[in-house]
Amino acid sequence: MYGPGAPEYCQAGEEEDEMAATERELAEDAQWKRIQQNTFTRWANEHLKQVSKHIGNLETDLSDGLRLIALIEVLSGKHLPKHNKRPTFKSQKLENVSVALQFLERDENIRIINIDSSDIVDCKLKLILGLIWTLILNYSISMPMWEGEDQMVAPGEKGPSPKQRLLHWIQSKLPDLPVTNFTSDWNDGRAVGALVDSVAPGLCPDWPDWIPADALNNATEAMNLADNYLGVPQLITPDEMVNPNCDEQSMMTYLSQYPNCKLKPNAPLRPRTNSSKVRCYGPGVEPTGPVVGAPTHFTIETFSAGKGRVEAYLQTPDGQTEALDCKFNNDRNLTYTCKYTPQCEGDFIVIVKFSGREIPKSPFRVNVSGYAGDPSKVTASGPGLEPEGVTINRPTYFDIFTKDAGRGTPEVIILDPAGHKNTVPVKVRSLSDDTYRCEYVASGIGLHSVNIFFAGQSIPGSPFGVKVSPVCDARKVRASGRGLQPSGVRVKDAADFRVYTEGAGEGNVEVKVIGPGGVHETIKTKQIDAYTFEYTYQPKKEGRYIVMVSYGGQEIPKSPFEVNIGPYKETRIRAYGPGLKGGVVGYPALFTAETNGEVGTLGFSIEGPSQAKIECNDNGDGSADVRYYPTVKGEYALHILCNNEDIPGSPYIANILPQTDYYPELVKCKGPGLEKNGVVSGKTVDFQVDTRQAGDAPLDVTVIDSSYQQVPLNAKDNGNGLYDFSYRPTRGNKHTVQVNYGGVATENSPYRVFVSEPSVPGAVKVFGPGVERGVRSNTPTHFNIDCREAGPGEVQIALTNAQGQDIPIDIRDNRNGTFTVDYLTPSPGEHRVTVLYAGAEIPQSPIVVPVQSNVDVTKVKVDGLEPMSSAPINSLQQFRVITQEAGRADFAVSITSPSGMRVRAHVVPTHEGYLVNFTPTELGEYLLSIQFGGQPISSVPYRFTCTPGANAAAVRAWGPGLEGGMVCRPAEFVIDTREAGQGGLGVTVEGPCEAAINCRDNGDGTCAVAYLPTEAGHYTVNITFNERHIHGSPFHAYIAHDQDMKQIRVTGNGIQPHGVFIDSPTDFVVDTRALANLKKEAKGGTGTGEGKVMCVITNPSGTRTDSFLKPLTDGTYKISYTPFEEGRHTIDLLYDGVPVPGIAFHCQCAPWM
Repeated sequence: MYGPGAPEYCQAGEEEDEMAATERELAEDAQWKRIQQNTFTRWANEHLKQVSKHIGNLETDLSDGLRLIALIEVLSGKHLPKHNKRPTFKSQKLENVSVALQFLERDENIRIINIDSSDIVDCKLKLILGLIWTLILNYSISMPMWEGEDQMVAPGEKGPSPKQRLLHWIQSKLPDLPVTNFTSDWNDGRAVGALVDSVAPGLCPDWPDWIPADALNNATEAMNLADNYLGVPQLITPDEMVNPNCDEQSMMTYLSQYPNCKLKPNAPLRPRTNSSKVRCYGPGVEPTGPVVGAPTHFTIETFSAGKGRVEAYLQTPDGQTEALDCKFNNDRNLTYTCKYTPQCEGDFIVIVKFSGREIPKSPFRVNVSGYAGDPSKVTASGPGLEPEGVTINRPTYFDIFTKDAGRGTPEVIILDPAGHKNTVPVKVRSLSDDTYRCEYVASGIGLHSVNIFFAGQSIPGSPFGVKVSPVCDARKVRASGRGLQPSGVRVKDAADFRVYTEGAGEGNVEVKVIGPGGVHETIKTKQIDAYTFEYTYQPKKEGRYIVMVSYGGQEIPKSPFEVNIGPYKETRIRAYGPGLKGGVVGYPALFTAETNGEVGTLGFSIEGPSQAKIECNDNGDGSADVRYYPTVKGEYALHILCNNEDIPGSPYIANILPQTDYYPELVKCKGPGLEKNGVVSGKTVDFQVDTRQAGDAPLDVTVIDSSYQQVPLNAKDNGNGLYDFSYRPTRGNKHTVQVNYGGVATENSPYRVFVSEPSVPGAVKVFGPGVERGVRSNTPTHFNIDCREAGPGEVQIALTNAQGQDIPIDIRDNRNGTFTVDYLTPSPGEHRVTVLYAGAEIPQSPIVVPVQSNVDVTKVKVDGLEPMSSAPINSLQQFRVITQEAGRADFAVSITSPSGMRVRAHVVPTHEGYLVNFTPTELGEYLLSIQFGGQPISSVPYRFTCTPGANAAAVRAWGPGLEGGMVCRPAEFVIDTREAGQGGLGVTVEGPCEAAINCRDNGDGTCAVAYLPTEAGHYTVNITFNERHIHGSPFHAYIAHDQDMKQIRVTGNGIQPHGVFIDSPTDFVVDTRALANLKKEAKGGTGTGEGKVMCVITNPSGTRTDSFLKPLTDGTYKISYTPFEEGRHTIDLLYDGVPVPGIAFHCQCAPWM
């Protein structure tokens, strides 16, 4: 029955008239309803934990049917029919709920009354609570077998209701505490404390001392002990239990967990001596049954009574008392067995004491009547005596028939496989005068011996051998593997999977694979161990396959499996690495995918118990290293996709283990066998692995070549966490070394090793015009070196001339095993090319190259050096040598003075040849010899005569100081006397003030002169040579004041603070006419008076922007520029090299809008 106030609620396992009798109307927010909703929600969530689902609001969370289906699948251990996994519309939700309800009625034979799918979808709370109560009644109270249940239902008998069954079991555990209901009897907390101590004696021994007024503390202590040490979750809270409004359905839901609860190891049991807890039972203390001359016995159970001395006494009818031997059985219930044999008829008294006190019901009065019957007339039969068919922890029974056997009481002793006789409790009860039923529950598997005695002697056929088998529970069987994946398997693939039966009891695994058209596929079976079986099938057609797995005749969870087989496909893509097989929680699982030139887009996806973050690193060589990070242990399906389709072999099944105490990241690997380069085919190479800091785990090292074949590996365990490995590659290509520790790739693994073939210097080829005849000096040439067939090695090249001097060369690596060598030798003669490969000289080396001259001296011309020419002494002489039509070669000039001394000449290269400068310092004839390419350009030397004399007209002077300047600033100019011969140079300056003059000899026939005017005005500069004015002298200069410079005017957009834009040309105008007129006056009204204007523009970054100056016809200057940086620009002006004072412009350059 569900609860009060709902006549439409379902009824399951209870009579409908009983429901109607207990219904009551309450408000929607009644306390009992809130308690019941909370309890039912917790009950559902305890079961949904197995599939990682959760209900937050029972009223609304079942509306789409998904959580309801998941809950029923967990409870039934069966796979529900196909349903909508993502319901969006109401029709889809109704369909899902209908699938669940139909399954309950059709497959589970559970009656569903007055509830349809719309009630669940429309969130009707009363009906939802009724449906959950139906599930609780059937799966938590009616169906489970309870250990220690006193009564069994024989075939054809009507059993108790679920409520009666649970109440009877609780009453059997609490004989000294009156419990008649599931409401008020539990409000003081004492009953739940007594139940906890009865199930696990010593766990809650103080409950008899609890007072009802402290109800909440009582319930809290007892329920916490049950939760922590019996594994009984608090589906109801302590404050809800002690609430008078707590309904019986909530209490029944909570209490139904106790019959099969198990005490956890190391629970804090506290023994307490209590004689009232001692139980005494057996035929020897029954009021009737024992007979004269037949041994009888009884059992004293002290499990709940604590520690104490057990005593038993027998008082005969004649008043004599004898002490009975109490034999301790050393069993779980701490029992003692006492035996005695009556020698006469009459009333006997059995007295049992514990710690000096009589136990409850002592003394026991036993009437002995009649004499021992004939055990040969006794027979026994029933399922509990069959050689097979009895299962562990499942009640069974057999009947004993004593008709015509006379007086006597049947006695049953069951020995377990170890020979212990107290591990299987039995209960014998009378069904009629000559029929007895023996019920027992075997707690262990194996061959048991059932011994039946009558009147102290064995009956015919006793003992009976009964094999107890594990319970066959298909719900505990699981199956996994690639062959069960919904997608990924292809035609001709070996689709394999494994079935795990550990903990499911004894049973047979049956597997069927049905392909398209209903064809049964051939299956290969292999037993891995006692609980693991491997199955493999090879699909021959694409399409939908159904894999059905059953155990003990029942389908396992998730069976049948639907597998969609794809078409046959071949691929060059390969995947390898430890992450495809397994890994460890908390560590990245690594694998590598290589395309081997196949075109397509790679993708990766992972399905498993938890989401796993994926990281993909493209190695740039057609391969990718993929890492995923599992956070929960279990099996993961790894899909490797190409263009959104699984590649052959995908998905891969990886078994992720829980985190352990080893550390793969601390494994160290080193050695030449792991280096990217340097490994040669045919030569053994080694490396070392150090696991000393990484803990204890299996080390797995493999080497594969480019064909994904394993290379033989030699391993040596040094016994201290150090390992030596070596391998010998047989061909040159890419090899991969994987070092995995505990199923996890170590740091830097996998190692990609490029194995090269052995070096063969004899296979190097040298060819090209640079090593053949026809090479000319000063002419670029080249030659080629082909090392493609020579194996690994470095090439070394040297080029020397006839004198053994090195000639510079330029080596270009073509990145394909060939090299190009460029060179240009300046001199002809025999040259040698030396080539070494891998440190050895190639057979072709050295190569002799004859280099011919590339110069035609007949095409060399001399300009400015006429035959028999002359020049004044100490005058600079210049002449040009034009060689552009003669080729490229070394140039040399030799000048000999009249005294035979060598004269230094300054040679300047020009675009057409060379410019030669020298100064004759001796009178007489000079000889000049000119060579080009080592050859004289003339058969006879050139002659040159130096004569005395000075020529003032040949002196030149220039510079801004000859035209003007600024007050208190040096005015500079230069005087050139190189062509004037010998003579004295004079410089004077006349003007408004005496100006200091400074002359500096430049050492090349010129001198720099600077004078410092201190007053503004007109100045005259006189330059004489041998007391004669040079050309242009005297020079007239106007020295301006700062005020004069301020007469310069600047206008235009280019100097405005704003309005200048990036990459947009702009300009401004500089007007110097007023200052030019002053300078013109200084020259006596002759000339223009114009000076030189310069502009410097500084960018925000400190660099310069180019400016362009254009003189205008009206005597002004236009300056244009194009800014290329954003920000503040500074514009400075110079006039005749002097910064114009007070003129500095700043403009802000902005991007063009």
